[in-house]
This record gives sequence, C-alpha cells and structure tokens, in this order.
Amino acid sequence: MPLSTYRLQLSKDFGFDDAARIVPYLKSLGITHLYTSPFLKARPGSLHGYDAVDYSALNPEFGGEDAFARLSAALKSAGLGLILDFVPNHMAVGSDNAWWMDVLEWGQKSPRAASFDISWELLPYRRSGGVLLPVLGKPYGDALIAGEIALKYDAAEGSFSAWYFDHRFPINPQRYSDTIKTIVTAAHAADEPAGRALIALADENARPGLPSYAQAPALKQRLAAIDGAAPIIERGLSAYRADQQAGVNTLHRLLERQHYRLADWRLAVSGINYRRFFDINELAGLRVEDARTFRNMHELVARLIAADQLQGLRLDHIDGLLDPAQYSRRLHQLIRRIRGGERRKSFYVVVEKILADGQALPAFPDVAGTTGYEWLNTISRVLVDQAGRDKLNALWRGIAPAQQDFAAVLESAKLRVLDTIMASEFNVLVQLLSRIAAGHFTTRDYAADRLREALRLYVLEFPLYRTYVTAGGCSDNDRAIIEGTIAAARRRWQGTDVDIFKFVRDALTLDLIRHGLPYSRPRARNFALKIQQFTGPMAAKSLEDTAFYRYHALLGLNEVGGHPTLPGLSVGDFHARMAQRVAQSPHGLTATATHDTKRGEDARMRILALSELPELWAEHVAEWQRFNAGLVQSENGRRSPSAGHEYMLYQALIGAWPLTPIDKDFVSRIEAFALKAAREGKLETSWLNPDDDYERGLRDFVRAILDRERNAPFLDSFERFARRTALLGALNSLTQLVLKATMPGVPDFYQGTETWDLSLVDPNNRRPVDFASRAAALAANADADWPELTSHWRDGRIKLALTHRLLSLRNEMPALFRDGAYEPAEVAGPDRDHILAFRRFAGRDHVVVAVARHMGRMTHGGHRWPGGNWQAELKLDHKIGTGLRDALSRNGALCQSLEISRLFASLPVAVLRSR
Repeated sequence: MPLSTYRLQLSKDFGFDDAARIVPYLKSLGITHLYTSPFLKARPGSLHGYDAVDYSALNPEFGGEDAFARLSAALKSAGLGLILDFVPNHMAVGSDNAWWMDVLEWGQKSPRAASFDISWELLPYRRSGGVLLPVLGKPYGDALIAGEIALKYDAAEGSFSAWYFDHRFPINPQRYSDTIKTIVTAAHAADEPAGRALIALADENARPGLPSYAQAPALKQRLAAIDGAAPIIERGLSAYRADQQAGVNTLHRLLERQHYRLADWRLAVSGINYRRFFDINELAGLRVEDARTFRNMHELVARLIAADQLQGLRLDHIDGLLDPAQYSRRLHQLIRRIRGGERRKSFYVVVEKILADGQALPAFPDVAGTTGYEWLNTISRVLVDQAGRDKLNALWRGIAPAQQDFAAVLESAKLRVLDTIMASEFNVLVQLLSRIAAGHFTTRDYAADRLREALRLYVLEFPLYRTYVTAGGCSDNDRAIIEGTIAAARRRWQGTDVDIFKFVRDALTLDLIRHGLPYSRPRARNFALKIQQFTGPMAAKSLEDTAFYRYHALLGLNEVGGHPTLPGLSVGDFHARMAQRVAQSPHGLTATATHDTKRGEDARMRILALSELPELWAEHVAEWQRFNAGLVQSENGRRSPSAGHEYMLYQALIGAWPLTPIDKDFVSRIEAFALKAAREGKLETSWLNPDDDYERGLRDFVRAILDRERNAPFLDSFERFARRTALLGALNSLTQLVLKATMPGVPDFYQGTETWDLSLVDPNNRRPVDFASRAAALAANADADWPELTSHWRDGRIKLALTHRLLSLRNEMPALFRDGAYEPAEVAGPDRDHILAFRRFAGRDHVVVAVARHMGRMTHGGHRWPGGNWQAELKLDHKIGTGLRDALSRNGALCQSLEISRLFASLPVAVLRSR
C-alpha cells in the first residue's frame, strides 16, 4: 500500500532511463511509489501513451525491455514501488495495430473481431456488415477520382492493400483471385511464366470462401515466392489507377467488397459504427469483457506482476467498460493466480472514476479507491470564500448574461454534443432500441423518431456519469436513478404517447426481459449495458469539455470531477467528508493536479483567492476592459474576443502569471490556451468548424494585451493586482499541500508540482520538468529554515521543503497515515472559522494538523505574509496536547503553546506529532 505516489509522464524524450535517473531524488523527497503514464507500445511519437497499439510489448520509444529492467532495478534498490496507468477501454487504430488490421482484412471472420466494439450490421450495403472508416479529407468520390486512394502490392508479404497517404487498408485475401486476374490481364502477361503462375494461383482460390483465414498466410507466401511476379503486378496495377475512368470504377468495386467503407472524416459525426474513446476516431473501444481479449490485453502486465516489477495499477476510464465490476473481479483473480494466492490487499488498484457530489464509489471488487478528483474539489470548496464567490457570480451575470444560468448552459452543451460529436454513438443506441421495440406487438408502433426523442430527453436529464446495471439485473440504487431520470424526461414530453417512457425505463433496467415477454434477450442486454458506456463520455464532453469553457464565474471551480455551482464547504462539512472517507475508501489517491486537470494546482489556488477580493477584482476588471476596449475586434455586431472570453482570459492570466517578467513563451502558452478554450466552448468557434475570423481576433487580442510597448498601462495595473493574488494563492497552496498529505488517503504528486505549478490545461502541463534543479534545491534546504524560505517564497523552495517534511512524516508514521482514525480538533477564538484543524491517530501515536483558510484579511488583501497575528487557539485534550512536537522542523522542537499566533508564526500551517 503506497504512502505517496509521484506521477511521471513518459515520452520519447523522457523514457525509462530518464525515470531511473530521478529515482534517488524521489527517494530523497519521500515518495514511496512511482506512478507512470502508460508505457505499453503506443503509436509512434505518442505524447501521452493512451493510444496503445500492442498490449504485449513495452514502448520501444521509452527504451524497451533493457531500459525498463534498469528502471526496475533502480526502483528496487531505492525501495520504491511502481504503479502503471493501464488502459483497458481502448486502443489506437491504424496500420501499426495488428489487431485492427486483421479486423479490417477479415471482418467478422477475424478472431480479433470480438475485441472491438463494432456494430457490424449498421453499415449499409454490406452483406456481412462492415466498419465505417471516416479518414478521408474530402468526400470519397473526390478522393477516388483524384487518385488519392491507391491499390498497392507488398512484394515481401505477398499482400494487397489500399493506401490513402499514410493510411493502409488491407484487401481481403478472398478477393485476391479476381484482383490477380485483373492485374495479369492489364499487364498483358498471361503468356509469361510468372503470369501463368499467377493465374494458376488465382484459379486455385477462385471458389467462394477461399482462402480461409487459416489458409491465407500460405497464399500470401506462395504469391510472394513466384519469381518475376512483382514486376507484372506493378504493371497490372494500372487497372486500378484513377488516370482512367475504368480504373476508378475497378478500384471502387474492389473497395466495395471489403469489410470496411472509406469515407469523408465528416461522416464520423453521424455514421461511425464502432465505439470510440469519447469522440476520437483513432481510439477504438475494446470489449474487455471478451475472455480472449482480456487474456491478450493483460499478457505483459501479468508478466511484470509475476516478476515483482509492478506493484499497482491505475485503471483508466473505468466507466467506459461494459461491466466495470466484472472486469475488477477478473483482474484480481488474475493477480491472485500470478501471486500464488497472496492476500488481495498486497496489490494496489485505483480507478479513474468521476464521482458526483455525495456519490459513493460503486462496489468494484478489490479496488482501493479513485484517482482522487473528488478530494481535489473538496479541498477547493473548503478554501473558497462563499460570500465573495456570490459577488463574483453577480459580476459574471453582468458580463455574460446569456451564460448566467449554469443549468441552461449545461443543457445547451449537452444538446450540442448530442447533435455533433456523440451523434454516431447515439444513433447506434436509437437503432438498438428500435429493433427491440419491433420485437413485440405491444411496442412495435413506437416509431424510431419518437424513441429517439424519448431517449434524447433521458440523456439530457441524466444526472451522473453512469449507472451499473449488469446482465444479472438492476440494483435498487440504479433503479432509483433511472426512474428519477425517466420521470424528469416524461415531464418534458410534448407527445400523447407517454407510455413510451415505460418501455424505455424497462429497457434501461432490463425489466423488459424479466416480465416473460419474448423480446430478444441479447439485444435487450446489449442496449442496457451499452447506454451506460455512452452516458459517461456524454457527461464529460458536455460538462468538462464544453460547459466549463462557457461558464466563467470562477474558473478555479471549473475542474474535473467538480461542478461550478456547488457551494463552498464549511469546516464541519470537511470533517464529515473525512470521517466518511475513513469508513469507505481510506486508501484511494488524493490528487491536486493530474495530466487531465484544467490548470495547475497553484494556478487554481490563485484564482480561488479572487473570492477573497471580489470588490477589488470587479474594479480592476472594469479598468482592464476600458484599457483593452480598442483591442477588441468587432464585425457585424460580433466581437472577438467575446465578453465572456475576455473575462475568462483575465482569470486565466491571474492563475498563470509568472513570478518573473513575461516572455514570448508565456505569450505563446496563453495564446494556445485561449484558442483551445474557445474551441472547446463551441460557441464562437469549435474544433469541428473553426471560425478563422474569430480565432484571428482572439489571437491578436492576446498578443496585444501582453505587449508592453502597446499596452503598458494595462500590464502595470495587472501586475500590481497579480502580485496580491500570487501571495494569497501561495498561502492557499500551502494549506492545500498540508491537507493533501495529512488527510485520509494517499497523496499523489503530479510531476514538478513540488514547486509552484502555474500550468494551463494539457498539453501545457506536460512540459519538461527540471529535476536537477529540484534535487539541488531539496539538498540545500533539508533543514527547512522557514523564516528564510518565507522571505523568498516566490522561488518555490518553500513548497518543496514542506512537501519533503510532510512525506518524511508519513514515512516515519506509516500505520497512522495508512489506517489511522480521523477526528476534528476544536478551535476557539474570533478567527476560528479561518482555521481547519483535525487529529489523526493510531494506537499511541497521534498527529494534530491546523491550516489557515480565507487569508485575505490576515494579509491585508494580499499585500504581506500573514505572520502570527491570529486570534484563535487549539483546544486539545490535556493528554494529547502535552508533549506535542513540531513535525515540520527537522529537530522536532517541543510545542510551547497551542495558540494559533504561535503555531502560525512562520507558516499558515502547523503539523504537530506525539513523538
């Protein structure tokens, strides 16, 4: 069981050997487990590793087997464990994925067909179905006529493929006979020895069904072995070239007889018939529920576990699986077999799962907890000042009245996503539901368009990421969610056929096949389980990747796993959540930054500090709007940037503003962020339909406001205000760090965040980390001279030193932090509401933690470090309060007083220990 984890983003520029070199630094910092991004073989040049193409091999770009062995040895020598981010939901598809190529070549006859979630029957005009491949940059006919699709022969393999630039599409070997005869005829080679051999081979395989899947490799070998065949084939391929109409027609006929259909990329919006990862065409969903697929996917992972080179797994996008609970059971059965029946807790597994506020983790067997987004948002909500936030909400309503109601913003986002990027998946569900309805005389009159509208309303009203109905039925909790959503959808129904909702409800809960009616059980189960794989991506794309980029009341609350309208938490609310966590999932991760968060953890804390200066912020925003009014471009009554985007940019700048003078790199980062944010919001521009004029105006605005020669008054004003939020944000960050490291759970540190993290959204948060300078700073500040560090807080050493002391404490008291109890600590005095305090204890050991929040008043609005000017005191039981020592000082000095003014003399946090 980890005591702490450190997330590394591996890449071709930072591989296994690079990771091995920083192991001594991680050990010195106090980390117990290295937690890496995916390192199985991915698409060449992958920046993240979530696009695996081969589950049986390590990524060669990271150094392969030898380099991994060196990393493993370094970790073992240092006593660190390794946790892998594993992707069971999807693979990258393309010519470098052997599984996918086999499926394209053989369709449903491929043994790999069961591995991908393909609705074969939904591709029209194919006798045995097929896969729609929306990869063309223009309509299919245009690409064909232009000669951009070409038939080619691989002489070494003895195989034919269609090529579209770098994309390869294999030709089914059962079409080789006709293809070879056409080629020999076009090459006028029937009388040549090689030509006769080619015709003979074609005649052998001319009967339908030949060659079989098993016979095809031999056919290719024989074809490749025919002496002189390659030149004939190259000449004869002219029969398929676009320089003549006959060639276009011949190639088209051949392509129409394949198990795929090439199409314009725009058809992905409505016609794609394989489940994707969200809306990414290049990532195809896997059917890990298929036993053979499960075995093959875990081949390498099983070997690493057996060799004790892997001590944990982080399961990516668990909600994308058909049955997450079944997968968890199979995974741990595999692990127990590998480890000879060792106790289940000896292997650590967490899941990437977004929980709604108050939602408990579903019953996934043998899972320690989540990756921690709910705790990131818990910390943010206890640090935000709710009174100030209300004033910021009012300011937002005045700036962007059309986006003031978040419920309406979210529904509008859902409609946009449903009608565009998730339309294909929704079409598949509607067709499944329509076929089920047609299976019984009592429901066959439910027309497809009415079922579509009913299901559409259900999706719009669905409040969570997903339910967990299984083939065995529906739990009481899921039934309540489904029935509540159906009731809300029914209230919005405009038609007279309200009974349609009873059918939809029974299909969703699987009651449809429990009533004894002769519906197709496989189809009913398929629909009920597949819609759950749809609602998760639908929620994420609508909320996190659309609504969060439209609603800018306070950007610090627009975070993965959060909700921008949830109220701030009181100290009491925080304590209640911690007590619940101890009881339910004390070993899950506590994250404050990940590769998916919308901004760096310290940037978030700065933005939340605006809630402590709402009036001053409003005054400055009004001033900046006046300064920059002449830089806003306007055409036909539309401004670029919009008022909402301008306000969003000011907040983003507050979060990311450097502690050194701005440079070209900073301007480029903000420009890239602004463009991504605008496209994600899908109002003025979008990824699918970019508006060049709007985007040009947005880029020009960013460059202009950050140009000192053009805009010195704005920059001078902004820098003065940013200095105040930088201080308040830093203080918030220290509180956030102490809470993460001492509250129940396992603290997770994203790479580089042990010093100030002012990153923007990905890919900005995957920039290289200077580990050498961090290691040097850690060595130089081992004694943690807090007065000296606070006087130079801007350089980030204070956060690094505090991280080190907290992790050292966890390592010195492992039982307390792994399984210790949690208890609120009483605070008395006028400033008690600004103090959050609690006690962790196990046996005779206990740790008392006190942190400050809402420090605007104590810093004179962000002008100075707060120091010890506090009017509050910890009230501890005499037996506990006697003999406490300062856990943040290296010598563990005896605590002389429980007055907050003494405890917070240097830092706005205090951690005391019993020994």
